[in-house]
Amino acid sequence: MMRLFVSLLFLLNLGYFAWSHGALRTLGLAPAETSEPQHQLQQIRPETLQILRTAPASDAAPAFAPSSVSPGTAQTPASSAPPTDATSGAAAPAAASEAASKAATVAAAGTNPATPATASRNAAAPAVCLQAGTFDAHQAETLRKTLARWPQGSWTLDPMPVAGRWMVYLGRFPQADVLDKKKADLRELGIAFDRPGAAWEPGLSLGRYSTEEAAQRALAELRAKGVRTARVVPERPAGTAYVLRLPAVTEALRPQADALRPQLGGRAWRSCEG
Repeated sequence: MMRLFVSLLFLLNLGYFAWSHGALRTLGLAPAETSEPQHQLQQIRPETLQILRTAPASDAAPAFAPSSVSPGTAQTPASSAPPTDATSGAAAPAAASEAASKAATVAAAGTNPATPATASRNAAAPAVCLQAGTFDAHQAETLRKTLARWPQGSWTLDPMPVAGRWMVYLGRFPQADVLDKKKADLRELGIAFDRPGAAWEPGLSLGRYSTEEAAQRALAELRAKGVRTARVVPERPAGTAYVLRLPAVTEALRPQADALRPQLGGRAWRSCEG
């Protein structure tokens, strides 16, 4: 039974192979035609198709352009067409490509920061005014010697009056433990204090005032609270300070201004308008 089934299946496959490959066409047994030769017959004068060369920069130009033909309209073969027609047809995309390239070049020249027009604008950037300070008389004299090599009118050292300052002071203390005990006493009395500065160490500052009269009034209030050994001292005498001003710092002068930073004693450049 199995042999019969296998033999029948083999014969069926063999018959299908012969039918599908047209071996039984003479007997009227063959698959239906699936090709469509009528589309090829419907072409209208395919010999008029022309290949046009365009400029490489034009991505939008077509690689080829078929001639426009409508049924029933007489056409002239490509071999009999005048040479000037083909030349003008190829020159039109090339001219359009050249115009587009020129337009792109003009647009790039207006926006590229490296163009001469932009460079001239950068060179004509407005100058800025910078200043630093204040400096005492000794520091100002050192700056004058350095700035003497600069162009005339490129810098000024402007004097400004500085008011004196007075401090209510405790000290100097002979030992660190005495200083610590005094701090503890002030905390119990609720009196604020801070460091007096290197010239007055070891000691304590109980307040700084712009006039000696104000410092004396503060001292009287502190004595009423139990502070007995404080006194008023002139922390800074009245005098004159100096502000270094660069009225017109251009791009050419900027490196010199940056090189001057070490001599500013940690002071930073700031705008004159600030």
